[in-house]
Amino acid sequence: MGCIWSKKRVKYEDPAILAAQTCFKENEVKALYELFRKLSSSLVDDGYISKEEFQLGLFRTRNEQSLFADRIFQLFDINNDGFIDFGEFVRSLSIFHPEAPYSDKVVVAFQLYDIWQTGFIEPEEVKEMILALLDESDLILSDDVVQTIVDKVRLDRHTS
Repeated sequence: MGCIWSKKRVKYEDPAILAAQTCFKENEVKALYELFRKLSSSLVDDGYISKEEFQLGLFRTRNEQSLFADRIFQLFDINNDGFIDFGEFVRSLSIFHPEAPYSDKVVVAFQLYDIWQTGFIEPEEVKEMILALLDESDLILSDDVVQTIVDKVRLDRHTS
């Protein structure tokens, strides 16, 4: 007997409600829906953005391994079901809006670097993110330079 797996039924959230809950205007939410539809149907037309579709949208390849993309995907996938629905997409993108509160941006930036989700950003997490970003941008820094950056971040933490 085989295992049958299916996603929940797709629900389309009202643009007016999403606009009221985010920094976007209703017409901007409608424009975001067009982008969402394009991304969510790039591999499977199911009304959700999978991790592969997310990677494809960012890197134009679904085979790219990326700690940064994985972390962003995890932050966008608010209900942790492995897919991004339209509401999650709009709410998550809202943090990048110029009118989004600075404190909200700080929380998301913290969550991005808190890889192990402990509520603290450890030096190893900072180093891991720096190395991942360098790898994705094809920049090369020596281990000593990377360690100096990590050490500087640690010093700054204690002087603020």
